[in-house]
Amino acid sequence: MVTPLGKAIEFFRDFGLFDVVLPFLLVFTIIFAILEKTRILGTVKIKGDEVPNKNLNSMVSFVVALLTVATANVVRTINESLPNVVLLTVIGLSFLIMVGVFMKTEEMDLRSKHRGIYMTFIIFMFVGVIAIFLNSIYDADGNSWLEILLFFITTQWSGAVVTSILFLIVMVVAIWFITKQQKEKKEAS
Repeated sequence: MVTPLGKAIEFFRDFGLFDVVLPFLLVFTIIFAILEKTRILGTVKIKGDEVPNKNLNSMVSFVVALLTVATANVVRTINESLPNVVLLTVIGLSFLIMVGVFMKTEEMDLRSKHRGIYMTFIIFMFVGVIAIFLNSIYDADGNSWLEILLFFITTQWSGAVVTSILFLIVMVVAIWFITKQQKEKKEAS
């Protein structure tokens, strides 16, 4: 049995709300906010105050949003990835709630009091978002970029490219660790 709300969602889907209107509004809003904040397209004086040029910012945002919704692959990527990013956010919030259950109020400041947990959480979320977007972008054969990347890593594990990337990661971490130690020693002196 189809509910009235289910029928309304189907009507909106057939109308193009999820494939045209919502992606357009999302891209327009994000681009407009970035242009307003950065003032890349200049400012105008209104009553002695420098304010962003809303006319140019809105026109550029409008054009970018229209070009975005005209590209079906980009809209599909947005529609597939954003619900998964929200799911990752809910998982992260649930984790923080569980951590908060076992801590006192003043201990919940993960950023300053539990730096290791905080950095692990940030890295996990960053890798999760990258994986979500890689999984929602497809090549011409219908394979997601995440599938292609995992296939390449598993089949070329002993290859020169993967070995070089791993070596580069180890070198960057080693350089970071060495320079971090030197900064701490200078601050202690």
